[in-house]
Amino acid sequence: MSNVVLRGVHDVVQYIDARPKISGRASVIWWLALGGLFLDAFSNSALSAGLGPMTRDLQLSATQIAILTSLASWVAIVFNPIGGWMADRWGRIPPLVFAKFLALIGAAFAAFAPAFELVLVGRFFVGAAYGIDFAIAMAVLAEFTPARLKSRLNTWQGIWYTAVSSNLVLAIIFYNMGAGNAIWRYAVGSAGVVALALFVAQLVFMVESPTWAARKGLLDRAAVSMTRIYGQSFIAADIEDRTPILNMANRGFANAALIFRGIYLQRTILAATVQMGQSIQYFAVGWYLPIISLTLFGSDFVVATVGALVFNLFGILGGFMSPKIGKILGLRKASAIGFGAVFIMLLILGVFYQTMPVFLAFLVPSLFILFHSGGPGANGKSISTLSFRSELRAGANGVIGALGSTGAALGLLVFPILKEQLGLGPTFLILALVPLAACIICSVIKWDPTRATVSPDEEADAPQFKGAPAQAAVAIR
Repeated sequence: MSNVVLRGVHDVVQYIDARPKISGRASVIWWLALGGLFLDAFSNSALSAGLGPMTRDLQLSATQIAILTSLASWVAIVFNPIGGWMADRWGRIPPLVFAKFLALIGAAFAAFAPAFELVLVGRFFVGAAYGIDFAIAMAVLAEFTPARLKSRLNTWQGIWYTAVSSNLVLAIIFYNMGAGNAIWRYAVGSAGVVALALFVAQLVFMVESPTWAARKGLLDRAAVSMTRIYGQSFIAADIEDRTPILNMANRGFANAALIFRGIYLQRTILAATVQMGQSIQYFAVGWYLPIISLTLFGSDFVVATVGALVFNLFGILGGFMSPKIGKILGLRKASAIGFGAVFIMLLILGVFYQTMPVFLAFLVPSLFILFHSGGPGANGKSISTLSFRSELRAGANGVIGALGSTGAALGLLVFPILKEQLGLGPTFLILALVPLAACIICSVIKWDPTRATVSPDEEADAPQFKGAPAQAAVAIR
């Protein structure tokens, strides 16, 4: 078999885009990156299913609950851009694997913590792992996905709800084993087992992104990666035959400023709106579904947990449907419609939750999760990932992910406080303003990466971003 000569990033992107599917070593890498997102969801929701027993076990106040449940998100705000900077500077794989090590430490601290303060230490490491991992994993997924399959990035949302549902199933199992109020320790300990397994698997099987390497001018390294991934011999062209890299951004944290300029500004606003909006509505409502279930269905732990599990099964359905929905509607329009539907569900819950019959008490939160996961829940990170070229991608994900983590932290922080002071109904009504505002913004901005004719990796726009994308694509060839 003859060697495939790589002249520049365009050849790498063109080869990956020409693949009919994601298969072989590329498929292994793709699913291992998704496995990291499973861990992120599993670790973040580990306290959710056992929050009631944990509150009794550690005798936590509402303020302590708010601090504990939101801490990982506050930490992720800092580590999102740090992870993106690390990935854009040194490659995708080293920080991705390091994040699993941090998650393992965090799980160990929390599972064996004798007091509230050490649980906080564990959640700090979980937040650092989550912040680093998510920005990078989505970049890896984008750089191994052919253009025609780019909406498949939304699969991460189905994986998220699968992880959350797994936690709820484990909580029921641990309850029936007689774990009592220590259920939460088993849940966070299980997250440590998942972290260890992924740490080993990613260390052994992951290969550096050839798109990142090529955009950084490391064409020989890109050729090595392509050879390992696709089982075909790739070589870098001679120096004089290589396509020059136009306007490569390589200024570390200064790259973050580029996403707020020119053609990238509206992309950043859209991605940040969807990220922050979906984070607030999910972490203020979806994350607390086990607690909401206790309010709706009574104090029986198993019944309330089964109720929360039913809600999250709709999340699995919507999450795995989201790639198809995104392909049909586009990520922006799917987000706008999803936000609008979530707004209506929160209004219904806010006004009628005390008087709803049981079947509606199951149906309305289930539809909330379905509309969330099928639309904005998946699309925020996908829009962010698909809107920027490779050497900006992880950094942009980090900055926009930090905004999303801010939304998550706010949601986790305000829900228990508002619920205690105002009651569940008014809390739902206040939170309904978030998806309403996000729906309006998503309807006004027209950018959609799944409807763009040129890949961001092929955009050779000037630093002031005045160049036409179509002309840029020709220039980079």
